[in-house]
Amino acid sequence: MTKKRENSIEINKTEFQKIGYQLIDTISDFFDEISEKPVTTTKSPKELQKILGNLSLPENGLPAEELISSTSKLLFDHSLFNGHPKFFGFITSSGAPIGVLADLLASSVNANVGGQILSPMATEIEKQTTRWLAEFIGVSPNYGGILVSGGNMANFTAFLAARTAKAPKSIKEEGLSNASNQLIAYCSKSTHTWIDKAAILFGHGANSIRWIPTDASNKMDNHILEQTIKDDLELGHQPFMVVGTAGDVSTGVIDDLETIANICKTYDLWFHIDGAYGIPAAVIPELKDLFIGIKEADSIALDPHKWLYSPLEAGCTLVKNPKHLIDTYSSHPEYYNFSLTEEGGSLNYFEYGLQNSRGFRALKVWLALQQIGSNGYAKLLREDIDLSKYFFELAEKHEELEPITQNLSITTLRYIPTSVEEKGEKKEAYLNTLNEALVDVLQKGGEMFLSNAIVQKKYCLRTCIVNFRTTKKDILSCIEIIVKEGRKMHIELLDKQQ
Repeated sequence: MTKKRENSIEINKTEFQKIGYQLIDTISDFFDEISEKPVTTTKSPKELQKILGNLSLPENGLPAEELISSTSKLLFDHSLFNGHPKFFGFITSSGAPIGVLADLLASSVNANVGGQILSPMATEIEKQTTRWLAEFIGVSPNYGGILVSGGNMANFTAFLAARTAKAPKSIKEEGLSNASNQLIAYCSKSTHTWIDKAAILFGHGANSIRWIPTDASNKMDNHILEQTIKDDLELGHQPFMVVGTAGDVSTGVIDDLETIANICKTYDLWFHIDGAYGIPAAVIPELKDLFIGIKEADSIALDPHKWLYSPLEAGCTLVKNPKHLIDTYSSHPEYYNFSLTEEGGSLNYFEYGLQNSRGFRALKVWLALQQIGSNGYAKLLREDIDLSKYFFELAEKHEELEPITQNLSITTLRYIPTSVEEKGEKKEAYLNTLNEALVDVLQKGGEMFLSNAIVQKKYCLRTCIVNFRTTKKDILSCIEIIVKEGRKMHIELLDKQQ
C-alpha cells in the first residue's frame, strides 16, 4: 500500500466516519426539535461576538472533531431558522433534508461545473435539472438553462442575454457609450430591485428603466406600458426588454403575462419573466390560467431555494433559445482547453453565464425533484397557499386585525387597536408607525418571523409561506402572537406620546 503524504488537513477514514456520524446525529436532532426552538436568536451582535470570541488566527491547528462539535453548537444555538414552522419572512423556504445530504455529496466530489471535462456527470445532471424545471413550469424542455446563486443572478443573466440579442451588434466592441440610441427596459413599479442594480452595474444607468404603474390589483398597467414604449420610440430611444412578474415579492401578484407577450411581439422586444418566487405554482392545475403567456417568454428566472424547498443557494435562468446565452457569455482565451468533440449535446457551462468556476448546485435540486415529483410539489405548494388563505381568514375574523391582500402564498395584514383617537390621515400615519414598530418587535422576539410590505400606502405585516413544516396550528398561534405584541406596542406608543 502506498504511503500517504502526512499533513494536518487529511482526516483518516475511521475519524471521518466518527465525526460524520456524530454530525448527522446532531443535524437529525436539530430537524426533529426545530419547532421547539426560537425562530431566531435574541442576542445582539455584541453578545454574539462575545460568544464567538475575539481570537487571533490560530498558528497551530485544532482537532476536527472538536471544531465540528463546537461549531454545530454555535450555529444551532444562535441562528435564524428559515426551516422553522413559524418563519414567514422574505422568501426563503425551509431546505429539504435531501438537499442537505446532496450538498454533502456534491462537496465530496467537488466538481467544477464550468467545463464539461471538469464535471462530466455533474454537467449532465445540471442539463437534466434545467430541462426538468422547464417541464415543471410548463414551458418547452428545449429551453436552455443554468443554475446560479439566486434571483438577482438569474435575472442578471437574462438581462445581459436580452441586451446581446436586441442591442446593436457592435455593442461588444464599441460598448454602450458609443450606442446612438439609449437602451430602455420596462417593468412594473412593484418589480424587485434587481433591475435597478442591473441597469446601474451594466452601464445603462438608472434612468434607462421605465417603472410602469400598476392597476388596482397591483398588476403592471399594460395600457401604460404600450404607450410608454411608443413614446420612447418617438424620442429615438431603443426599447429592448419588458419584465413581467410572476409573483411579486410584496403581495404575490402575477402580471398579465399573455398581454405583455403580445406587446413584446408587436415591438420586437425581449420578454423576460421574473418568476423567482411564484412561477413554480404553474404546476398546480387550477392555477394554470394565471400563467398563460409563459410559453412565449424569451427568458425566465426562478429560484428553487424559494418555493421548491432547496437549501441555499439555488437560482435558475431558463432561455428559450440557448444560443443567446452562448452569444453573450462565450469566451475562448488560449489557455482554455475545453473543446467539445463528443456527440450528445455536451456543453461548457462557463459559456452560459457569468461564472467560470461553478459549484454543483444542481444536485440538490435534481434529487428533490425526483424524491418529491411534480405531483408531490403540487400538493405542497397548494397546502402553502391554503395556509396563507387561512392566515387571511383568521385576520378577517379578528377585530384587531385587518387583512389587506392574499395572492399565492403571501398574505398582508396589519394590526389595528380597538381604540385609536386619531382620525383620517393622522390615524393612517399612526397605524403605519405602529405596524412598522410591530414588525421590528416580531422579528427580534424569536416567537415568529415575518417581514413587511407597503400596500396602497399602508405599512403591512407580510407573511410568506414557503415552508413544508408549517401547520394550521402554527398560523393560529402566530395570530395570537401578533395581537399580543400589537397590544403591547400600542400601549408603549401611547405612553411615549403623553
